[in-house]
Amino acid sequence: MSATLEVRPVTPADYDAWRPLWDGYNRFYGRFGPTALPEALTHTTWSRFFDGIEPVHALVALRGSRVVGLVHYIFHRSTTLDAPICYLQDLFTVEEERGKGVGRALIEAVYAAAKAANSPRVYWHTHETNRTAMRLYDSVAEKPGFVMYRKNV
Repeated sequence: MSATLEVRPVTPADYDAWRPLWDGYNRFYGRFGPTALPEALTHTTWSRFFDGIEPVHALVALRGSRVVGLVHYIFHRSTTLDAPICYLQDLFTVEEERGKGVGRALIEAVYAAAKAANSPRVYWHTHETNRTAMRLYDSVAEKPGFVMYRKNV
């Protein structure tokens, strides 16, 4: 029988366990090799989780003592709501844990954090080819039909 799943905020001591998942997430989205995120940006991201002024937060999922998933989320203002909304920016689970409730537990933990912060909405994006994740997302949220556009400037 597998160990119970626990979701909790990251601590500074989690860096060595968090980092391979962060790297796996970035590899999944094609950010590796020559297109890798600069190392300094990874360290900036990590430090934001522990800066009380930053609206950036991170949770990890543990199976026993092993970190098996991560989620990063950000609170920000909106022109259509009074309270800040919550953007679930990054979600990743180790491959052998996919389909075992890790992603769902992390999303539910973000929902709980948003509710505790009086945030009325959580939203996120995924790539249209991420069919495995979309099966989960379709069961825990609604798809409002918006298409994302972007341009690097």
